[in-house]
Amino acid sequence: MTKIVFCHLYNDESGSPRVLRQVIKAAVEGKANVGKLFIGSDGRGVLESCGIPISRYWYYRSGFKVATLFTFLISQVFLFFALVKDRSIEKDAPVYINTLLPFGGALFGKLTGRKVIYHVHEISIEPKPLRLFLCWIARLTSSKNIYVSKAHLLALPIAGVPAVRVYNALDENFVNIALRSVYQHRRNGFFNVLMLASLRDYKGIPELLVLISTLEYRKDIRFDLVVNDGKQAIDRYFSGKIIPTLLTVHPCTDNSAGFYKKACLVLNLSRVDVWIETFGLTILEAMAFGVPVIGPTMGGPAELISDEVEGFVVDSRDTKLLHNKILALADNPGLCNVMSKAARNRSQDFSFPVFAVAIRQVLVGESNIITYD
Repeated sequence: MTKIVFCHLYNDESGSPRVLRQVIKAAVEGKANVGKLFIGSDGRGVLESCGIPISRYWYYRSGFKVATLFTFLISQVFLFFALVKDRSIEKDAPVYINTLLPFGGALFGKLTGRKVIYHVHEISIEPKPLRLFLCWIARLTSSKNIYVSKAHLLALPIAGVPAVRVYNALDENFVNIALRSVYQHRRNGFFNVLMLASLRDYKGIPELLVLISTLEYRKDIRFDLVVNDGKQAIDRYFSGKIIPTLLTVHPCTDNSAGFYKKACLVLNLSRVDVWIETFGLTILEAMAFGVPVIGPTMGGPAELISDEVEGFVVDSRDTKLLHNKILALADNPGLCNVMSKAARNRSQDFSFPVFAVAIRQVLVGESNIITYD
């Protein structure tokens, strides 16, 4: 098999680049021929340590949506020509597209007669015309699509393209750290609630602020919000907003394990009416640490969480129910400990070896597929 070319847009600490790093690791360990990774020039994150050569193409992520859309479209022209000019890419090298966004790589693959594999991570791309355009490109170019959950596969079928569901997995080093961590219902007398999310309204940050405002009287409960951006982006997002005294906002970190160790509960408050989580990696990571979780009622997280077993599934718009569930856990160490054990057991269903076998089957064309008409 010729060397696989990987394409990605923005490198940070979020879920999709983490999964891509695992795909590359699975390919390398499975003796697959691995070529280069092409990623946008703006952003540094987990892919810096992916272990294969990296080639960067121009991309700039602005704080303004219109500007970011424009720079994204231009970046894909740069990606296309970066691939065309790279003479080290073999004539029949497969092109692996991570997320729907790097469509320049997909067009390169199709126009040069190569196999194109999409690893789809998203559903709710905005604006809608952009989502329709990206899905149209995938339909024209893709040989096979990988989805990260059953709900994801059913929510964004791309007609005529063979599809396979491969659940994400936890990084083995991360799991080793998690296994050494002992869950505690209280840390220094406080019930610590953790949420890790991008600075986007659809991720449930406005709902988090409202929720915390209803719990201001509980001085024994503290909230930590870890975001995927730096201090300037945080200041810009929260400008004009009141940050509750119970909440501490933290910039992007490469040590999320440190936050899980201190957490007593982890939240995912994504708005199911505007954003469906395709998998919910932070939920799974929390479970590995034995931390009870609360996640949305739809999408990937609902496949990870059994309600009232590892935690609760709650629509983030239901502030009263969220309020009550948090108090139920904060005031009941026995319930938390039972859910902690169940969460850790559930996380073991998503091991890297299982993921690696499934990914390697996709790469060599042996996976079971579902075709949408």
